[in-house]
Amino acid sequence: MSVYARLEQLGLNIPDPPAKGGIYAKIKQTGNLVYTSGQGPMLNGKVVKEGKLGVELTVEEGQEMARIAVLNCLSVLEEGLGSLERISQIVKILGFVNSGPGFNNQPLVINGASQLLLDLFGENGEHARSAVGTNELPLNFPVEIEMIVELSAD
Repeated sequence: MSVYARLEQLGLNIPDPPAKGGIYAKIKQTGNLVYTSGQGPMLNGKVVKEGKLGVELTVEEGQEMARIAVLNCLSVLEEGLGSLERISQIVKILGFVNSGPGFNNQPLVINGASQLLLDLFGENGEHARSAVGTNELPLNFPVEIEMIVELSAD
């Protein structure tokens, strides 16, 4: 089943790609690997929810923000590649979690993104991962995610 069919099955859409927030490339390809710049939980040019996990947001809210952030990663990949069908596998994701004092459930938060990638890409969505706590993120994002994907041979 195609990634687009799985998106439809889950009732999800790829959002419009977020505008760049600085001087960088949204994606960068080297060989058959494509790296995304970090993406947060933005829709229609606005941050969906702001704040720190363990202070203003729960783990469940953080998981939802991680899902939106990874959908934004997919949106910049689709914009740059023309189709998500070109992706053969998800190699790695790096998730940053805006964490309040004592919050140490970063892996649970980033599980929201990881599970969505498994749901969309099946076994090819299984990836290496890091989940890192930080004291601040741009625009007071609760999470920021970047990805590395491998492209199918043409």
